[in-house]
Amino acid sequence: MKSSEEWMELALHLAESTIGQTSPNPSVGAVVVKDGELVGVGTHLKAGEAHAEVHAIAQAGEKAEGADVYVTLEPCAHYGKTPPCAELLVQSKVKKVFIGCLDPNPKVAGKGVAILEEADIEVETGVCEQQALRINQHFFHFHQKKRPFVTLKAAMTLDGKTATVTGDSKWITSEQAREDVHKQRHQHDAILVGKNTVKHDNPKLTTRLPEGGKNPIRIILDTHLSLADGDYHIFNQDASTWIVCAEHADRAAFQKQYPHVRVLSLPLESIDIAEVLFMLNEEKIQSIYVEGGASIHQSFLQKKLVDACHWYIAPKLIGGQNAQSVIGGQSPEWMSEAHDLTFVSVEQLGPDIKLIAIPKEEA
Repeated sequence: MKSSEEWMELALHLAESTIGQTSPNPSVGAVVVKDGELVGVGTHLKAGEAHAEVHAIAQAGEKAEGADVYVTLEPCAHYGKTPPCAELLVQSKVKKVFIGCLDPNPKVAGKGVAILEEADIEVETGVCEQQALRINQHFFHFHQKKRPFVTLKAAMTLDGKTATVTGDSKWITSEQAREDVHKQRHQHDAILVGKNTVKHDNPKLTTRLPEGGKNPIRIILDTHLSLADGDYHIFNQDASTWIVCAEHADRAAFQKQYPHVRVLSLPLESIDIAEVLFMLNEEKIQSIYVEGGASIHQSFLQKKLVDACHWYIAPKLIGGQNAQSVIGGQSPEWMSEAHDLTFVSVEQLGPDIKLIAIPKEEA
């Protein structure tokens, strides 16, 4: 007989497979078990479509009555594009519901559990809770902190260089590391770079995986709309592109040249990262993958608006004080001014290493 944790792990695996494709909804998996037998599974595939519980209950059919349901996130309790899943479970006369974690969305937040308990359905919460929270960390952060989750990404040599003195950076890391970057693009709502990265590298900023994938919204910070005269990949229509500029920029001329590109203007003389995040929060952008360059990374770091660092480190040495580094700006005078981080994972990708670090919690 499998334990509740083992059944929940199956539900978590289902949820994990859809990370990136359900936004602004969370990724959710559900499993229906009757007398120790798996009778239904489901996952939420896309915003606006049926939720995980709906698929799992439909598959279970009549066997759902008296069954146990394992769901990674609290069943919804409100009418949106789909009916409440908590009410579906009540109507299906399930016996017990195991929940990975509660939903931070004020429209749900404990209301789903209340509906189940009022119908005398037994509820157990916190099953594999940390794994459930990790799967939807962007969703939770967005609702709790009221701003997008920010991931800084960098590919560098062992001595911390992102390019040679001439700006050459292709390729620092291996094909395996670059494929992982594309997976991360798929899992974020938006990808953000500064105008200099566009000018120097002319990146496509799209998701290119063997099995396909979702393209994030391409967000470019360009104070004066200086990219207007260039022939750059970001102006193609493979993915949506948003340009953020300051109030004095000539938006009308830019829009005439690129009518398919969305221009977002800040009422400021220069671009402020905190204001950019506030604006993107209003646009329901839950997560941003920041790919540079060095001055953009410094801007986020300086404002303490970084939630995770994804560093890809290649076993190469460039050397030289004039080679380009990951973080720009002026160095602090004292080590006590450094930004403290906590390593959360280390992974080898081909010859390279991927490090994930998050800001250290203040005591």
